[in-house]
Amino acid sequence: MRISTRGRYALKLMLDLATYDNGEPIKIKDIAKRQNISEKYLEQIVSVLNKASFVKSIRGARGGYLLYDVPQHYTVGQILKVTEGSMSPVDCVGENGSPCANKDTCVSVRIWEKLDDAINEVLEGITLADLLEWQNELLVDQYVI
Repeated sequence: MRISTRGRYALKLMLDLATYDNGEPIKIKDIAKRQNISEKYLEQIVSVLNKASFVKSIRGARGGYLLYDVPQHYTVGQILKVTEGSMSPVDCVGENGSPCANKDTCVSVRIWEKLDDAINEVLEGITLADLLEWQNELLVDQYVI
């Protein structure tokens, strides 16, 4: 399992929406500038998040994007699964594991199942609200008088 830029940038986009949420839609160009990510690439990612009802699209001159729900209701696992697909380390385990003729006699499958469980436990145990809190802690730690 390797998380691509698409998944990492989706987390950044969602965190940016949570960080700068003041009730007004946030423009992709503003997120792109703050996060130093291509606007075109963010448009592709936000489209996927919009279809999954993670963000709302507001049209018009004052349009942009808002989180569909509060940060506490999004897990890192949900965001990555929407943008990356399966987070399983190998194809034969996980929710949508591929059928494997050797699964019943394969000793290694136990390793992959335990790893899959551990990955999902971590990713589903961290919310967007947690990321927002960690970000704020970093900012406080960097504040110098």
